[in-house]
Amino acid sequence: MTADQLSLLAPATPRYQASTTTARLLVFNVQHASPERARRQAAWLAAQESADLMVLTEVGTGPGGTALTTALAGHGYASVLAPEPAGRDYRTVLASRSAELEPRPSGIAVLPHRAPCATVRIGDHRLTLLGLYVPSRGPKERRNEDKRAFQQDVSTTLPGLVARCDGPLLVAGDLNIVEPGHTPHHSVFGDWEYDFYRSFAAAGLTDAYRHLHPDAVEHSWFGRSSNGYRFDHAFIATTHTGRLLSCRYDHEPREQGLTDHSALVLKLTLDEDHL
Repeated sequence: MTADQLSLLAPATPRYQASTTTARLLVFNVQHASPERARRQAAWLAAQESADLMVLTEVGTGPGGTALTTALAGHGYASVLAPEPAGRDYRTVLASRSAELEPRPSGIAVLPHRAPCATVRIGDHRLTLLGLYVPSRGPKERRNEDKRAFQQDVSTTLPGLVARCDGPLLVAGDLNIVEPGHTPHHSVFGDWEYDFYRSFAAAGLTDAYRHLHPDAVEHSWFGRSSNGYRFDHAFIATTHTGRLLSCRYDHEPREQGLTDHSALVLKLTLDEDHL
């Protein structure tokens, strides 16, 4: 695919009608799926009522990525934003069940295909969605170079994005870092990675899951030693936290072998009385 914005012509009727009063977001790492697994992922995603909007991370640019976006159209997703990297790399894809995704510049210049941004109209309201897929540590000869550069650019850019959004703003994806005080503690993470997490709060964003579940221990990915990590996150502009209805992890796709990550599901009311 060569176009950033995929105009999916005549998509099928979706299984669920998108809400016009609530933003329903699902965050899902596809684990660079093969075409066959990508089609199974799309079927599972389309069967989730909460997946009106999606942030899909670790999406390849080869046959698996093409199969995923094509299958989403077949399941009724009317708008997909799938940026193309300049070279060989994973990307982040945004998808919407009915409302058109209107691409907008995020200001992120480092690996921008990992950080697509769009505005979407839900009923009478406009919401801005930024998807993120932070690079992993990378090969030994370039250890952490891409991760540090991307994180620094995101941290620098977020305050301006928050300031420019007069409506609800959601920033979500696989950050490949855990929060300070994470249970269990993982010594592999350095202060610079915890500083990246803290930069969201400094920019005026709140961790939606932690806001609603201040003491819960939850994980979205498990390493070879079976230790858990909460890698997948959703942040909301702090001025709009009163809109949050729910935020939870759905372990079904990981337990079924569709991917190695759990999904993150968020619901946000657009009713002005919740401000």
